Amino acid sequence: MCIVVLAASLALTGCAGAPPATERTEVAALATGIRALGKDVDPQEAARAARVAYAHTDRLAEEYRITDPPLVHNAKVNMGLRPRGLCWHWAHDMQARLAQERFRTLELHRAIANADNPFRIDHSTVIVSRRGDTMFDGIVLDPWRKGGVLHWVPTRDDTRYAWRPRKEVLAAKRDRAARRPDAEAVTRQR
Repeated sequence: MCIVVLAASLALTGCAGAPPATERTEVAALATGIRALGKDVDPQEAARAARVAYAHTDRLAEEYRITDPPLVHNAKVNMGLRPRGLCWHWAHDMQARLAQERFRTLELHRAIANADNPFRIDHSTVIVSRRGDTMFDGIVLDPWRKGGVLHWVPTRDDTRYAWRPRKEVLAAKRDRAARRPDAEAVTRQR
């Protein structure tokens, strides 16, 4: 009897680490999308990037304690009720984890959308492309958009956001800030 219980426990334990079939299908679809970025993309790197992107999204969703839609979670982060989970946290943490893989045929980019739109909040993401290509030739990896569920789409097909390179957006913000009068000058004008 003990052997049967032990065998059943081992069988169940072995299955516990396997991702659900739908997630395996999604990982395979992302790997196919990454491979399609160019014939010189290493298929093993594409598969590894896809696995890491999905696994890290799951890990971060747990770490960030995601239980709500993105904007509600943002409010909780801003009120100090959750540790992290703003879009730029996701982008930073995803980029850092993917960078650990030291891909030879893939490149990572950071992007921001809505920086100049006064009616929408800035949105940050990480994009994977074939090495040497621009972010516009890559795939957006956006775990924030669906509240801890990885959303991916070719950058040019992402009609919801007009992505711009992060460095370009931050440089424009610094330029605007430099042109504003400093706090002391504003105080003297009043």
